[in-house]
Amino acid sequence: MSNLSLRERDAATIAQIGKLRFSPLSVIGGRGNRLIEEGGRSLLDLSGSAGPAVLGYGHPAIVQAVESSIRDMAGASLLLYPNEPAVSLAERLLAITPGDGERRVWFGHSGSDANDCAVRVLQAATGRSRFISFIGSYHGNLSGSMGISGHTAMTHTLPRPGVLLLPYPDPFRPNFSSEDVLALLDYQFETTCPPHQVAAVFIEPLMSDGGLIVPPPGFLKALQERCRRHGIKIVVDEVKVGLARSGMMHCFQHEGLTPDLVVFGKGIGGGLPLSAVIGPKEIMDHAPAFALQTTAGNPVATSAGNAVLKTIETDGLVERSARIGMLFSDALRALAARHEIIGDVRGRGLAIGVDLVKDRTTREPVAAATTAKIIYRGYELGAAFTYVGLKANVLEFMPPLTLTEDEVAEGVAIVDQAIADVNAGEVSDADVASFMMW
Repeated sequence: MSNLSLRERDAATIAQIGKLRFSPLSVIGGRGNRLIEEGGRSLLDLSGSAGPAVLGYGHPAIVQAVESSIRDMAGASLLLYPNEPAVSLAERLLAITPGDGERRVWFGHSGSDANDCAVRVLQAATGRSRFISFIGSYHGNLSGSMGISGHTAMTHTLPRPGVLLLPYPDPFRPNFSSEDVLALLDYQFETTCPPHQVAAVFIEPLMSDGGLIVPPPGFLKALQERCRRHGIKIVVDEVKVGLARSGMMHCFQHEGLTPDLVVFGKGIGGGLPLSAVIGPKEIMDHAPAFALQTTAGNPVATSAGNAVLKTIETDGLVERSARIGMLFSDALRALAARHEIIGDVRGRGLAIGVDLVKDRTTREPVAAATTAKIIYRGYELGAAFTYVGLKANVLEFMPPLTLTEDEVAEGVAIVDQAIADVNAGEVSDADVASFMMW
């Protein structure tokens, strides 16, 4: 038996290229909406393990579904033969996701592989090689999905040739209005990016990793209309903000979009590796074995997916996310009266961002170290949350959809104290030096 701590053993064995750590938290268990760290301390999880833990930890519906599927396991793959949980989940997804015509569902393991699949099949099926995406967007960490991303964390990679990255209009920092971005797109269509070469536009209806940015009303609808005129497919990335999190079943419904393809990940598996793409039959049936993965659509992960969708419906989690999300956002906005550092609180449902600024007039973002210190102090006080944004200045809250009112009050009190303590100099640069990876 090793005398090293879990964190020390992790450092000695787990590759750095697969880590994004914000605090010293080392987890040995989870119950409800709380994580248990080594030593037994319980922390309120306000990040949902970066999104997947939509029902928290140890939820009876997921436990029962997974245990049942393992006891009588219908194979380990969807590749060679159908299994009931996968087909049932596909039917459920088609039933709850708006769309025209005959559609098909593809299953994968993560949002990264789902967006990667969408890139590859769209290019092959349409015969068009180019794509439109946004500065600040994050669609995944595989070659195709990374290649259409525009987040600063991607600057260590080469951009995919032929990708047009547009500014994502930000109402809080309106450097580019909706009209500016649409005019830029029109200009690109007229000059260096002929629309007949563009297969699709990838849209985050709420830009999460780019800073929890809610688009200006009407912008995405106008973008959709521009693209549809040229036969450009609309792909909506719901990986982080979909399936009830936004206070509607699909975040794109807030914007009145009618996507051609919809990409799901994170929460769809309730903590198990699962993703999905829904799209038109003529695209998704492009060619057999075009985007196969041996364990994708396996009965264990898809049983968990079925449990997630059933629980969203039976427990009214769409409405609950809207109600608890408004309570959480309002409580965070109230903190602004005591903390000048809070410039904006925004989001939809239980996808919430707190924009930290040096000055409310100029809206200049705080240094990344300040954000990291608030995260670190929040951990010390008993809550787990993260940060996002191109300047690493936005606190992100993506808690389980089962978050209670009492837990909202507990979480907001911790955020309040964490900001006060950081302002008082109680967290040093050395404390956070190992936790500024994003």
